[in-house]
Formats: sequence, structure tokens, C-alpha cells
Amino acid sequence: MWLLSTADADLRFFSDPGAVPGGYAIISHTWSPKGEQSFQEVHAIGVKCKETGRNPRDYVDRKIRDSCLVAERDGYAWVWMDTCCINKESSTELSEAINSMFSWYVLSEVCYAYLEDVHEGDDPREEDSEFRRSRWHTRGWTLQELLAPAFVVFLSAEWKAIGTKHDLSGPLSERTSISEGYLTRARRFFGASIAERMSWAAGRETTRIEDEAYCLLGLFSINMPIMYGEGRQAFQRLQQELAKLQHLDTTLFAWGSRHDDDCEKLPPEDLTEIWSGFHEVNHPERFLFATSPSDFSGSTTYYTPGLSSTAVLQPYLAWQWSEDVSRSHLLFLLRC
Repeated sequence: MWLLSTADADLRFFSDPGAVPGGYAIISHTWSPKGEQSFQEVHAIGVKCKETGRNPRDYVDRKIRDSCLVAERDGYAWVWMDTCCINKESSTELSEAINSMFSWYVLSEVCYAYLEDVHEGDDPREEDSEFRRSRWHTRGWTLQELLAPAFVVFLSAEWKAIGTKHDLSGPLSERTSISEGYLTRARRFFGASIAERMSWAAGRETTRIEDEAYCLLGLFSINMPIMYGEGRQAFQRLQQELAKLQHLDTTLFAWGSRHDDDCEKLPPEDLTEIWSGFHEVNHPERFLFATSPSDFSGSTTYYTPGLSSTAVLQPYLAWQWSEDVSRSHLLFLLRC
């Protein structure tokens, strides 16, 4: 794991992230469309400044410099940022970083979530606040950066504190559809079903299609090879890994169109129209796995209580749970 010294933006490698002296801060942000300074560029600045006796921190870009200054102000000697602390020219290092990133956020002392489109004085509790409209909430990678760290501090474009994840759990829950209990850690988010965790990623965007899957690895405790260029096959591989887990969570298959009791009241001809598409060979819902996290949009599922660890879990819709737990309606139909 490469870390930046907050004193001089010098890159240093640590083999054990859990043994960094004094711990480390970690940055969550959205990449600028204009680009960000890379590992190689920051390293080159450091080498040149050592020759002249200057402080590299004064020559890196503003976001890196301000990250170092904020972390140093709070007493941290080391900080991590994905733009410049991963050597992306090494496929081995890149793969290790993507598979380890979730744990790096977990092990951090603090995560600074920098929202460059939110300005000082904005009130996150207002429905039309800049905070709620921030691009940060729409990106795939920021989901794990919200959930993994124990302590998250949101910073404005001026690098001023907006509030913590705990303090802003209400607005965050409304914006992300993630239960407040998971945000405040009153509940373990690993206890949420696969379908529910997938639904948190629905609608989020990634620059690379493969990152739709790679950004979720830590959220499901999955490690798998990173192969950019495979396209949506990456998300298929993720689901295959989830299906191999010792205790299969059947909500993995709870995606796509949902039909409740109203379907039973429709005339036969309407039902025929609803299901006619499944006879098409290329109809997406004929397949066992979803094509993207967006297929899980709106999935909020609960398990039948009191089952043994070896019992088959039957998922229920939220309304089925609240109205009649004993009903045996399945949340999904296996397409075959």
C-alpha cells in the first residue's frame, strides 16, 4: 500500500496497512473530467524536489496538497488517495489495490469525503441542497467509501467540515436509500441481503463498465481477478462467485421485473402478454443472473425468521413482511 507523507507528499510503501505508525487518513472524492495527477507524476515531482531541496507538497496539484494539509492538521502523518497512490501501470498492483481497497478504507482512522460541488454554508438537510445533489452520490466507487470506514467526515469545496456520516445519516439515507442503521453502524450492513446491497449500487455510474462489478467486491467480501476489457462479463463473474458461497443467499436472483398479487387479478390475456417475452431466446430476464446492479433497483428484502443455518432462505418483499409474514409468495421466479 502506497501512502503520501502529509508533510511533503512523498510516496512511501507499507506492506502492512494495519501497522502504519499513527494510522492513516484516506480520501474519497470524484475524479475531475480534466484528469488527476498519477502515481508516476507525483513520484517524478518528489524525485525532482529532492534534487533541489524543495518540498514536493508545494508542487503537486491542489487536491493532493489540500488533502495532505487537512490530514496533517488533524494529526495524521500519512494519507491515501486513489489517483496517486496506485501504480496503475502495473496490472499486478492495480489488481491487488482493487481487491484490497475496501479493507484499506476499513482500516483507515478517518475518511475525508471531499465534495467539490458543495460549498460552505450549504444545509444538507434541505431537500434541494447541494449536498444531496452532489455528484459524489452518483458514483459507483463512493458506495464502499461511504460504508467501509467507521468515521467519515464530509468536506466542502473549501475543505471545511460539513458533518460526519453519523451526523448526516438522515439526509444520507434519504439520498442513497441505505437504512440509517447501516450508516450509524447500529446494524451491520453485511447482514443486508445481496439484493438489498445490490440495490444501493443501482443507478450509480462508473467510467469503466467492469467497475460496476469491481467496485462491489469488498461490499460482498469477494476477491477475483481483475480483467479490464471483459465488459459486463465482470458483473456475471461477481454473481457466479456469490452463488458459490457456502450459505447461498437466494435474493441473488431477486432482480428484474416484480409482480405482486395484482397479477393474480389480471385477466388471462394480460398475463399472457406479461410473460410472452420470456419465450424469446435473448430476453434478458430468461437468464439466471442480472446484467448490472441497476436490475436490482428498489430491492428491499427480508428473510423468513427463525430458520436454521441449513434451511433454504425464502426472501419476501417489504410489504409481504409487514402485511402477512406467513404468506409463501416468492420475491422472484426462476426464469427457465
